[in-house]
Amino acid sequence: MCGINAIFAYHPDAPPVALAELIAVRDRMAKRGPDGAGDWMSANNRIGLGHRRLAIIDLSPSGHQPMLAGGPDDPVITYNGEIYNYQALRSELQAAGIRFHTECDTEVILRLYQRDGIDAFTKLRGMFAIAIWDPKRHEMILARDPFGIKPLYLADDGKTIRVASSARALSERPEVDSHISAAGAVGFHLLGSVPDPFTIWQGIIALPAGTSMVVGRNGASSPRKFFDLATEINGPGAGEGDLASALRDSAAAHLVADVPVGLFLSAGLDSTTIAGLVSEISGDPARAITLGFEEFADTPRDEVPLATLAARHYGCDHDIQRVSAREFADNAETITADMDQPTIDGVNVWFVSRAARRAGLKVALSGLGGDEMFCGYDTFTDVPKIRRLARMALGSRKLGVAARHVIGALPLRGRSPKISGLFEYGGTTEGAWLLRRALRMPWELDQVMDPDMAAEGLGMLAIEQRLRATRTGIDNLTDQIQALETGWYMQNQLLRDADWAGMAHGLEIRVPLVDPVLFRHIRRLTASGQRPGKQNMARSARPLLPGEILNRRKTGFFVPVADWVLGDRPAGKSGRGYRGWANRIAGQFGF
Repeated sequence: MCGINAIFAYHPDAPPVALAELIAVRDRMAKRGPDGAGDWMSANNRIGLGHRRLAIIDLSPSGHQPMLAGGPDDPVITYNGEIYNYQALRSELQAAGIRFHTECDTEVILRLYQRDGIDAFTKLRGMFAIAIWDPKRHEMILARDPFGIKPLYLADDGKTIRVASSARALSERPEVDSHISAAGAVGFHLLGSVPDPFTIWQGIIALPAGTSMVVGRNGASSPRKFFDLATEINGPGAGEGDLASALRDSAAAHLVADVPVGLFLSAGLDSTTIAGLVSEISGDPARAITLGFEEFADTPRDEVPLATLAARHYGCDHDIQRVSAREFADNAETITADMDQPTIDGVNVWFVSRAARRAGLKVALSGLGGDEMFCGYDTFTDVPKIRRLARMALGSRKLGVAARHVIGALPLRGRSPKISGLFEYGGTTEGAWLLRRALRMPWELDQVMDPDMAAEGLGMLAIEQRLRATRTGIDNLTDQIQALETGWYMQNQLLRDADWAGMAHGLEIRVPLVDPVLFRHIRRLTASGQRPGKQNMARSARPLLPGEILNRRKTGFFVPVADWVLGDRPAGKSGRGYRGWANRIAGQFGF
């Protein structure tokens, strides 16, 4: 895990790359890579690569980046992430006569690219954001992993393209248009995070997950997909054996490291399953970190007792960190400063990552993704209910708009402001999902934004059309919801938050449940009529999880951030729940 950046002055009229700018952006990401820094510039100063290192695999200086493949005409790479199948790929390449000079996964990517070109990215199992300079082709090649676990941001002014792991690092450069993006602001106020490919800044976009891009003398190509979520969901899947074997395989792959690997442990099925799998695979006590909240101590919301039960059950070396409202207040400014883009989530990950780093860990496994992969969210039952209700009551979108105005005028105390849009939006999968997931609905934006900016942003974002495109071609309703949860909520919120919150403390967060090999195995079972659920996942751990955990009613991991933000103030119309926190975050980012 690291921070990477690159500058490519591809147009002949562009000024040469300034080493000072390259280093400034690189070192703005110093928290991402506290173990070292490197840079490389071409002889003509038209391309520069930068790297901040968090040493996880091959801790020796030979793993230093940017890494050169050989002579001046050979590729150069800067890369962020981990490749879990690098040893198998290395053996395959060695069998073909390719020689290696290091023990790290970075060189495997480089040699694989030399052999296979951009098709190399389809063979990588892991999380990655990659920039490769190919001098023979005079091209910079960019790539991002299938689920978007690792971020990669681009700022292209038509003559020079700038690339970095951090959008915020790019936004602070005077060469980059850092005006607030109307689409980004609307996306945040609608969803609580900014959806890719937009960012909160006009001049910066995200490279879409599962794509590669080539930048040559004529600028950047359109992103080319090497992993398509809808295609994978519709496909037959792949793999052999049962679910338990596939889960153990993914957990084992995610333990590959030359430093100790710990795990985040809550009372939920996802992290406790990971704990069971790891204890079975490694045979050694795993270092487990649990986050609790002072406000929840001795209440049903307290995660600590059941997490402690799981830790004892699997023989974990267990650390417990409790956080209070006072500690949140003391760290709130630092947390928002560490955010790469505005988000209403990630506070819990920031605190548990800090605890993990203080415990001496550089790597921690997270149960993130279990609800997306195994259809565990209430969304999977709520969206069909919303659709049925809306379609029974009103069959017309126009009637739904009229109903919203009528319902919105009624004095229904304690109701969600979104309820008035039930009949306008609830008749489609994307509309029902938006009602279930949105922080605010489109008609509410004028309360928190300039109306003209809101209208512009809604037009650019085209939220319903984009949501519809995500599930287009997928017939099964559960599969449609899975596509939306995975491609929107997990990717734009959970994975992005795990990245910035972990990197704020120099901690690599790995997600064994978000793995293409495992996903294809799940899809194979689903295609055969055996769709696995959360209980199937949890019952894969050996020894079996305690009944208190297996049979616990799903509650989600609740963070009292809304209460912390409100303090003693009443929850007004704009301050209810996470909306108050969202307003505060928006203010911190200047919109």
